[in-house]
Amino acid sequence: MTALERAIARPEPVRGFGSRSPLEGLDRRSVGFSDVLAQSVAAVAPAAAATTVVLLVAGVAPHATVPSILVAGLLSFLVAQTISQFARRLAAAGSTYTYTARGLGQGAGLAAGAAIVLGHGAIAMFALLGGAYYVTFLLRGLWPDLVDTSTIAGVLVVEIAFVALVLVRGIRLSSRIALVVEGISVLLIVVLLIVLLVRIGPIDPGAVFEAGSFDPAMIAAGSMIALTAFVGFESAATLGVEAVSPLRTVPRAIVWTVVLSAGLYVLAALAQVAGFAEIGAELGASTSPINDLAAAYGLAGWGVVADIGIAASFLACAIGSTTALTRVLFTMGRDGVLPRIAGRAHPRFGTPVGAVLLSLPIIAGVPLIVTLAGIPIRDAMHATIAVGGAGYIVAYVLVCVAAPFFLHRIGELTLRAAVIAGFSAVALAAALVVFFIVDARTGSLAVWIVAGAAVVSGALIAVRLRSTARPLDRMGSYDEPLASQVLGGVAREDRPSHG
Repeated sequence: MTALERAIARPEPVRGFGSRSPLEGLDRRSVGFSDVLAQSVAAVAPAAAATTVVLLVAGVAPHATVPSILVAGLLSFLVAQTISQFARRLAAAGSTYTYTARGLGQGAGLAAGAAIVLGHGAIAMFALLGGAYYVTFLLRGLWPDLVDTSTIAGVLVVEIAFVALVLVRGIRLSSRIALVVEGISVLLIVVLLIVLLVRIGPIDPGAVFEAGSFDPAMIAAGSMIALTAFVGFESAATLGVEAVSPLRTVPRAIVWTVVLSAGLYVLAALAQVAGFAEIGAELGASTSPINDLAAAYGLAGWGVVADIGIAASFLACAIGSTTALTRVLFTMGRDGVLPRIAGRAHPRFGTPVGAVLLSLPIIAGVPLIVTLAGIPIRDAMHATIAVGGAGYIVAYVLVCVAAPFFLHRIGELTLRAAVIAGFSAVALAAALVVFFIVDARTGSLAVWIVAGAAVVSGALIAVRLRSTARPLDRMGSYDEPLASQVLGGVAREDRPSHG
């Protein structure tokens, strides 16, 4: 018997490992890189954002649409680099909530949790509304008299039922549906954009980079709106437990989502800005830029195909956002932050069914109530994306502040990581202030909704920190190697799970 064989047969005891994961119940190590990438891409919904967010950016920065998107892409890339510092070291399901708690402690962790829950939830509502908007847009072309409030509500109900089914059945099903749907949607949009650029002909740089394109105030306002096209790129981090080789696949998925999305957004912005300049129309005044351009350049049939792709992209976004939301709520349930039901997993499918039951009624109820109340769907979409974007960005600021403290604590802080994290936190905070100022001037209620959510969340956090009924010493749970997976591993005594 060789020394290696003897070591395997009679290994030295290795202590300190648990017999069960703090996040047990999820379908552990079941999805690969393509599924993890699909989760982040679906949450971003680049096919839908390429058309809707470019229009919003043009509304606040008409002369700096392309530069604003470039700035937003660069800032998102820096934030992705910072979040990856955690993702390379922790296999978590709580994303920025877990990361911030590990870096800055309980109070900041709860604040990041509240912010990311608001972000995921509001963007899921935005996606459901957007899907209903584009489906009814298609129906209106076939049956103009059919489309009314009840039709929109009916489409919402169908969307919600489909999302609920996918969430409960398992991450492999949801990620693969999202991958196929978003992949087809992006392909349709890219082909249409390329055809449009060919029809437009050589692009006049003066039309894309107009006088005033580099006005710092305009770019700041435009880039903040453009950031909402990238939010959700970190949602791959909620699959840290379910991903194969999570310390490698999750960081790659986060960074690649930003890179791929940025490329599509720049292509979309170039086509739309140049196209509207060529036909002498105003991009910011359009209700559906892709359809208007398709009609103007003799591609009306392609416009219908693009609408189908955009509607499907919104549905994929709803799936991706709610998938991420339920994983964060699941982690908070296991940490003792939320009621125990949030930490329950489906015994067969390995999905956070308790978190689904808690969150889906709210995500479904708000769009339905808004629709039945007669509020214009585009106004509701503007409010939800603004609220969701603000929630995400607050969470990103907190995780960027947390990163240097976390890295210093484990002895791995570098100057580069500290500079990137610090710059990202300051830039995001400044962009958020500019966004609130610009959005408030339009008469939007988003800033007041966010303020109200902040006050309520702050009060609940203060109460929770003072409560002794359920201590928060477990906060920031992440997946760990088990004793059974380590040669010679000896299990420590595990405390009962909150699940």
